[in-house]
Amino acid sequence: MGFRSLLTFLAWIFFSSILWGQQLDMSLFHNLEPRSIGPAGMSGRVTAIDVCQKEPDILYVGTASGGLWRSEGGGVSWTPLFDSVDVLSIGAVAVQQDNPDVIWVGTGEGNPRNSMSSGAGVYKSIDGGRSWQYMGLEKTRNIHRIIIHPRNPDIVLVAALGTAWGDTYERGVYRTTDGGRSWEKVLFVNPRTGAADMDMDPENPNKIFVNMWEYRRWPWFFESGGKGSGLYVSLDAGKTWTKRTHKDGLPEGELGKIGIAIAPSNPKIVYALVEAKKTALYRSEDGGFTWKKRTDRNIGDRPFYYADIAVDPQNENRLYNIYSNVSVSEDGGKTFKTLLGWDNIHGDHHYWWIHPSDPDFIIDGNDGGLAISRDRGKSWRFVENLPVGQFYHITVDLDTPYNIYGGMQDNGTWRGPSQVWQIGGIRNAYWQEIGFGDGFDVVVSKENPRYAWLMWQGGSLFRTDLETGAKEWVKPYLKGKVRLRFNWNAAIAQSPVEPNTLFFGSQFLHKSTDGGRNWQIISPDLTTNDPTKLRQKESGGLTYDVTGAENYCSITTISPSPRTREVIWVGTDDGHVQLTQDAGRTWTKVSDNIPDLPKGAWITQVHASRYKSGEAYVVANNYRQNDWAPYLYRTRNFGKSWERLAWPGVIDGYCLSFAQDRYEPRLLFLGTEHGLYFSIDEGQTWTKWTPGYPSVSTMDMVLHPREQDLVIGTFGRAVYVFDDIRYLRGLAQLGTSLLRKPLFVYPCSDAYLAHYKQGAGTRFTGNAYFRGDNKPYGALITFSIADILNKDKDGKPLEADSIDVVVLDQGGREVRHMRITAKKGLNRFSWNLRADGFRFPGSPRPKPGAKPRAGHFVPPGEYTVKLKYGKFEDFVKVQVHPDPRMEIDEEGVVALYSYQDEFGQYVEALAEAINQLDDAKKYLKTSMKLVNEQVDDKKTKEKMQNLAKDLRKQIKDLREEVFPPEDIQGIYRNPDLLISEVYEANTYFNPAGEPNPATAGPSPTLIERVETAKVRIRSFLEEINGFFANDWAQFEEAFNALELRPTGTFEPVRVGGE
Repeated sequence: MGFRSLLTFLAWIFFSSILWGQQLDMSLFHNLEPRSIGPAGMSGRVTAIDVCQKEPDILYVGTASGGLWRSEGGGVSWTPLFDSVDVLSIGAVAVQQDNPDVIWVGTGEGNPRNSMSSGAGVYKSIDGGRSWQYMGLEKTRNIHRIIIHPRNPDIVLVAALGTAWGDTYERGVYRTTDGGRSWEKVLFVNPRTGAADMDMDPENPNKIFVNMWEYRRWPWFFESGGKGSGLYVSLDAGKTWTKRTHKDGLPEGELGKIGIAIAPSNPKIVYALVEAKKTALYRSEDGGFTWKKRTDRNIGDRPFYYADIAVDPQNENRLYNIYSNVSVSEDGGKTFKTLLGWDNIHGDHHYWWIHPSDPDFIIDGNDGGLAISRDRGKSWRFVENLPVGQFYHITVDLDTPYNIYGGMQDNGTWRGPSQVWQIGGIRNAYWQEIGFGDGFDVVVSKENPRYAWLMWQGGSLFRTDLETGAKEWVKPYLKGKVRLRFNWNAAIAQSPVEPNTLFFGSQFLHKSTDGGRNWQIISPDLTTNDPTKLRQKESGGLTYDVTGAENYCSITTISPSPRTREVIWVGTDDGHVQLTQDAGRTWTKVSDNIPDLPKGAWITQVHASRYKSGEAYVVANNYRQNDWAPYLYRTRNFGKSWERLAWPGVIDGYCLSFAQDRYEPRLLFLGTEHGLYFSIDEGQTWTKWTPGYPSVSTMDMVLHPREQDLVIGTFGRAVYVFDDIRYLRGLAQLGTSLLRKPLFVYPCSDAYLAHYKQGAGTRFTGNAYFRGDNKPYGALITFSIADILNKDKDGKPLEADSIDVVVLDQGGREVRHMRITAKKGLNRFSWNLRADGFRFPGSPRPKPGAKPRAGHFVPPGEYTVKLKYGKFEDFVKVQVHPDPRMEIDEEGVVALYSYQDEFGQYVEALAEAINQLDDAKKYLKTSMKLVNEQVDDKKTKEKMQNLAKDLRKQIKDLREEVFPPEDIQGIYRNPDLLISEVYEANTYFNPAGEPNPATAGPSPTLIERVETAKVRIRSFLEEINGFFANDWAQFEEAFNALELRPTGTFEPVRVGGE
């Protein structure tokens, strides 16, 4: 490179950093929050529950990765409390019962499955969850229980399970005696043993039991149990601990997870569900000093995932066992019968809360959400308004409006609308389950969107007819000795250049050109094929758990190039990134060229660039090897060299997902375990998105090719939609200097004159009904202002200011005038596709400078939305389409709206006439006050009083031709009133409250009805003008002769400027 070229390059770098290379200030983003659309009908894993015992309608619910929620109405409606915190995985929640404004939360769920989420320590609120203070223990990662000493709330014990993905010293039982200012680790066994279940004696709070559980997870294997496991008891509020052993009646040998429950009605009765070589339930009748085995039957199947038990607070012999099902014993644990299977409430139960004085009141937390019983489990109410679903994948189709597809942890695969052209929001009922099990990725056929391919765990792939539900099993099969290895979350992709071509990943890459009926293997084994990591059949430790969740050495992501059919990228769970440039004939492992990529890192996503054939992005994470750093890489030369784009300290949380804008390569989006980041300079700098979006596990994302929406599937808060991200594209294309322009309007998406119908099912839903955020009706207009021009009385810029908006049609005619409020920075508002409207009788005169109310819809066509702020103006073109579901007579629509505008002139004239009557009544009162105060002549005063009395009656009579009497009581709908006729005539133009744009010209009936109303309006105007020209004029003349304060004059009212 020559010297001049070098200077040019350095100058480009310098100016690029000025234009783009900076974090954006998210406080300058206004009204740009994404929409939370649910669903909530299939919720997500609930891990912790506590209730304010003084007010048991106040419930607190912690979720595996969706934060902490509160209900103040017994579970009717819910509010998220933890969205201001940078971590949403909740393992424990405890309310200080003598002061329920104090709430303790332990983050990081205590259910260490393969998809577990981790936390960042302990948090405390002293104001009922309005704000939170970090109290330490960040590196414990996963906390399963918190206990507050009921007599000394400064003493708090934390059962820290610790991360399952590595041996660490940050685990065990921690204790504070000063309300969390300092902590002491009071029980530690070894770096693989953490504290799991913990329970306190309700009569003696110094007596505490805890299970120390040795547990370790690898990406390919897990092991529950070991020498470190055991049951411990403290008699001094956690200062010291004693281990109970086989000498006390517990099983001999290595133990695993232990569920603990003390009978509140008789604390000498203690139960322990002990994972061992032979898992069994044990009972103590002397407060936990000695134990006897009760049973080893019907007591659970997956101790690592759930091993909780609970005792009825009023019956020491009624014991609940919480696992895949819920079983109950009435004989002190000797026998159990199933209380909850999979027929009514979702299985896989994790928390069972019983009211301490009302055992009929039970709350169940499970993989599907929350359920409440008020009759001891005979009947249940599923809480269907907690949107905490855990999506693994997300995709979209091209319907109008488009649909969103995704698979959820243990809650199936679903299809739902991105928006609805209905009243009442996006309801659970609008989502359709298209597959059960653990749901994963979905591919919608580009040739016929009626069909899609979806799967549940372990590569269980099928093709489904979305209309009928018919399914065809299409999972690849390989005859012979080699068994195909499919990841729990197997990879599937559709070719962007050959829509009939599917790719599917085992350890090989499979290709099908006939919808999956036949498959061809087009690669060798692309994984490490490490035999030491193919031990899934042995996984589980003391209790086998061979479900496919630990399948390893498998393909996790496939990315065919959008530019050429020959280039395909593949990533694996054991750290390989593989590339073919000849459609699979040869392959090159390029992951060895990636700097800083740990060996064996999980390749979560690979994205082939649509801009350059040799460019690709790789998303990797390594938390499964206890490495929590973010890894994002880019290559521009087919993997020969790589650039790292994500670094600790800049990005919070390990990386999970990625998207590059479809039209501007500089605009990038990155999803992490703790939120969403975006970059407008190709990854040189990143900004965390905060408005309206919590620090949730951002598992997958996709940009809609037509609407330019960013659709995100979160692992904990279901689905979010960022409507129309063109403004971010503008910043990426032209730089942040756009924000320094006095006024700038960004491109916007097309709008639809959609007809809305009433939402399905229930109109009056109450507060327990979930309503996802629907897209605002009309055109979303995004703009920015550099500074607020107007100032307050102290000379400081106002926080917000007004901006005038004018909408012009294709002929340049102004059809809509609005005034909106804006703040410094980026702003958004919605034009609802309506023109200026007319004022109805009874409404006050608009103040000077006020904008007209909204009227009828505009016809389809192109419109210009112009914004004016001070001396600055800018505009954007908006294409307004008719409802694509309907046939439209566009000429007739124009004629209808023209006729409606003409009718509006009559209605406005009537409104002005009523205003004149009201003004006359006021003037009359003022004038007669002057007469009574200033006129001494009795006859003159009587004459004026008689004239005024007559005028008042005439005003009253005239007004009552239009409106009911002012003093009437009750409902009075008189069809003879003029206002009734006006409203009825107008109803022919606007027959429903829902958005209902015109589709045809005026009907003969409409014309007849409107013309009748017009005749009557004109007649009334003649009557009222005659009143002011005669009787009012006589009064005015007589009053003025008295040389008192004048009353004011009234001009005749005309229609449309006649």
